[in-house]
Amino acid sequence: MANKSHKIRFIYFFYWFLLAYILAALIWWYIALNRQNKMMSEWKMAEIALNEPGKDLKIKEIQEAEARKKAQYLGEGAIFLLLIGAGAIILFRAVNNQLKLSRQQQHFMMAITHELKTPIAVSKLNLETLQKRKLDEQQQQKLIGNALQEANRMNDLCSNLLLSSQMEGGGYVVTKEKTNMSALLEKCVHDFQIRFPERKIKHELFEDTFVLADSFLMQMAINNLIDNAIKYSPKDTEIEISLKKIGECIQIQVEDEGNGIAVEDRTRVFEKFFRTGSEANKNAKGTGLGLFLVQRIVLAHQAKVFVTDNEPKGSRFVIQMKPFI
Repeated sequence: MANKSHKIRFIYFFYWFLLAYILAALIWWYIALNRQNKMMSEWKMAEIALNEPGKDLKIKEIQEAEARKKAQYLGEGAIFLLLIGAGAIILFRAVNNQLKLSRQQQHFMMAITHELKTPIAVSKLNLETLQKRKLDEQQQQKLIGNALQEANRMNDLCSNLLLSSQMEGGGYVVTKEKTNMSALLEKCVHDFQIRFPERKIKHELFEDTFVLADSFLMQMAINNLIDNAIKYSPKDTEIEISLKKIGECIQIQVEDEGNGIAVEDRTRVFEKFFRTGSEANKNAKGTGLGLFLVQRIVLAHQAKVFVTDNEPKGSRFVIQMKPFI
């Protein structure tokens, strides 16, 4: 890590040194050409005899030629300076973005490794316990339930990875059909209530609300929002899912009572690999893919997703869609 940091510092140092050298060379080129231009003018004037006919006219022509050359050098220098400046800015941004992406990918690989390693270790331990010990029915069911919960986590993670790759590469075809969003949300909530029986998950759903959507994608988007709410809110707080009709739109809301999201991060949370600056959020399990995928899915349905404050505390994620008539 230290070697990589030294390498990055060297790249930046070399970049600024090279840019400074080019600018210094450009300035020196302008000064040298101006000096040469002036010397040539002085030499031409010195050749003119004192009593030569049309002396004043020739001097004026030499001075005008000198001024034109000076303007030419200044114009060429300014154009070169603009081109160098534009190129330097583009190159700097490209390198900076590449380094940023490299850091994000490194954090993502660490997160994904942790996300996979933990459920594998827990499932392995549960299965080894079942294999080596004679347990009563209740204990067996508890261990099996824990193993299934971890398997579901791994399945969700793999689905997110696969779908994210397919949607970015244009490999997934969105198949829209008349979908009962009320029933779909009911199923999502029911699944999470089974997986997390200790969590308070409340839901208020407007009945038989239909949309034109890919039910698989919408279910994954809702699951990611609920999963996100569970990850980033204390275990003793309530999570609320609601489906409402507001004007000509239907509105799906997932509310939690966690730490909330800073105003400056509310658009960035939908970026790939982005994790909010809060230390509590960064310590929570996650890969930075869930909300990115939610936005991709919502945009594929010509809908909107955004985040606001939840009163008195936490975050409210909102999806707005047009109902199917």
